[in-house]
Amino acid sequence: MRLLLVRHGQTPSNVAYLLDTAAPGPGLTELGARQAAALPAALAGEDVEAVYASTLLRARRTAAPLAAARGLDVLVRDGIREVSAGDLEMLPGDSERGEAYMRTVFAWAAGETGLRMPGGESGAEALARYDAVVAEAAGSGAGTVALVSHGAAVRMWTAARADNVDVAFAAAHPLDNTGVVVLEGSPADGWKALTWAGATVAPAGEGGPTGRSMDETGHASQVQ
Repeated sequence: MRLLLVRHGQTPSNVAYLLDTAAPGPGLTELGARQAAALPAALAGEDVEAVYASTLLRARRTAAPLAAARGLDVLVRDGIREVSAGDLEMLPGDSERGEAYMRTVFAWAAGETGLRMPGGESGAEALARYDAVVAEAAGSGAGTVALVSHGAAVRMWTAARADNVDVAFAAAHPLDNTGVVVLEGSPADGWKALTWAGATVAPAGEGGPTGRSMDETGHASQVQ
């Protein structure tokens, strides 16, 4: 199966750089609405047969134009929502405490799945819920599926599950609003990332698209 992991359009909390992960969450900014409207054209070359979105408002509003353009319903699933910030909710993502959010997310992707977000879920729980939606999509028989999800969740799941994406790569490559990670594979056989925000993903250890790491920026980049 071809799996398209799409980050939602811009929200007011993205602009303010806040860890805003609770349901239902904010809607889209004017720019975010334009980004969502442009998604069908951006994915014109993809034979999308199913569109999923998380339960958060921003994901559902981003998915709607794509689903309408393809004559599909949006399949809303809680499992692909953003990683809950727990006690860090509504903190600035680049604050001293807020930076614990992405450090925890990437620790999960590196295998420390028993670690728990302060006041929130564990890595095992976050990966299990995301895996369940991916497995549902794979079992649907659709050849290409779009999952409209969230920045931290997409980067965490891809680093944990794609054979050719490691934590260092995911940490160095923030995903812009409506950015897309394209993967190919299945839950049984594993996953390979083909492109990340339009750039080809090289095998792990061989480099890839240019990006800024957390160390270079001094803070965790582009969550929710």
